[in-house]
Amino acid sequence: MPAKHLPAQRAAAPHGDALALDEQLCFALYSTMLSLNKVYRGLLRDLDLTYLQYLVMLVLWEQDGVNVSEICARLSLETTTLTPLLKRLEARGLIQRVRSSTDERQVIVSLTAEGRALRGKAKALPSCLGAAMALPPKDIARLRTQLRTLRANLDRNA
Repeated sequence: MPAKHLPAQRAAAPHGDALALDEQLCFALYSTMLSLNKVYRGLLRDLDLTYLQYLVMLVLWEQDGVNVSEICARLSLETTTLTPLLKRLEARGLIQRVRSSTDERQVIVSLTAEGRALRGKAKALPSCLGAAMALPPKDIARLRTQLRTLRANLDRNA
């Protein structure tokens, strides 16, 4: 598949050098995500979850009994990344994986009682993260909306 061509002319970077690291949106997003992961690492330690495991649990707390491909789609993950993660969650007793009775190719992921109970322990995480961000809730909501729009635009142009 040929790469999409970008316009030849670009507006000058606001501070001069368009190739300066601090002028790169990608680096601002990347370094922010590193900081966000550091905060999550501390918050998730008590739940004994990694960040990706937490995301899987969020999907299942929203809707239990989801097939693997749906989880992959929700989290923008490949099956090869998700499968080992699901195995670890299953070994911990938080989820169970069962082949679909209607289509053997599909694996349905469901919460165990322990996995459902973990939701109660995780309820405080969003407010703790909000406190770490030190931003008003309306600014966080606006930022989330902007990032979703950015992601959709990038996906459309990838």
